Amino acid sequence: MFVSCADRIGELGSRAPMVTRTGGFAAFVVLTVVIFWAPLSTLIRFSFQEEHYSHIVLVPAVSGFLLLYGRRRIFAQVETSWKAAVGLLAAGALFGWCGLAYAGSPSENDRLFIMTFSLVLMWIGAFVFCYGLRALRAGLFPVLFLVLMVPLPDLLLNAVIFSLQTGSAEVSYALFQLIGVPVFRTGFEFALPGVTIEVAKECSGIRSSLALLFTSLLAGHLLLRSAVRKTALALMTVPLLIVKNGVRIVTLSALAIYADPSFLTGKLHREGGFVFFLLALAMLAPALWLLQRAEASH
Repeated sequence: MFVSCADRIGELGSRAPMVTRTGGFAAFVVLTVVIFWAPLSTLIRFSFQEEHYSHIVLVPAVSGFLLLYGRRRIFAQVETSWKAAVGLLAAGALFGWCGLAYAGSPSENDRLFIMTFSLVLMWIGAFVFCYGLRALRAGLFPVLFLVLMVPLPDLLLNAVIFSLQTGSAEVSYALFQLIGVPVFRTGFEFALPGVTIEVAKECSGIRSSLALLFTSLLAGHLLLRSAVRKTALALMTVPLLIVKNGVRIVTLSALAIYADPSFLTGKLHREGGFVFFLLALAMLAPALWLLQRAEASH
């Protein structure tokens, strides 16, 4: 029987030792990091300067840790999946080329979105090439977790910020009325006794929102088994984010009105996001516990 050259290569590839596969994957990652160093260095710099980039430097490290943590299960059956790998590699390269060639004059943020998404697609393609589709299915979460290092394009980022801004304003207005603080609202502006505040874009809480989503995805992956319950936990973060932002705005405003106006510009305003992030985590914990109990009862 005639055996094609491709079949022979695929057979030899399927027998390649794990060290060779991992070495090849690591070499590809290093090569692409060198090639994409210009956008990656900008991405790293932005992660320390822009609040909606702050989580990005952690994503590859967390993804690598999860792959290492589940290595026995993920890499129990490895192979060389040529067709799928070549498709993903070509899609990544084509997306990067077409994105830059036909996007007109993209902003720096949109260029980073195009280049980073292209890079992540090629990394996934290299993973499939070195370890196969069965390993990809077994390690789907840590591999797809890399997508979180891709910046949101301007159109989507602005829509998310506006939604958080709008929701935070609605919750803040309801809380002011609930606690009896006199308030007159005009859009995102609130006239309060002795002070006027605005729920600006900076008050959207995009940084802590991404951090909470990041945390809920990890908690769901590590502590829940059902995909439905993992999704439910992630979706629960959306209302919690908006409530958390509203509580922060109302707390700072109430302190400014009844204690000291400097609370609106002081350290708690600038650096107190972590305190309210912990509050959101405290609200998320009972939901996680209930989902675990529901899972255990089945």
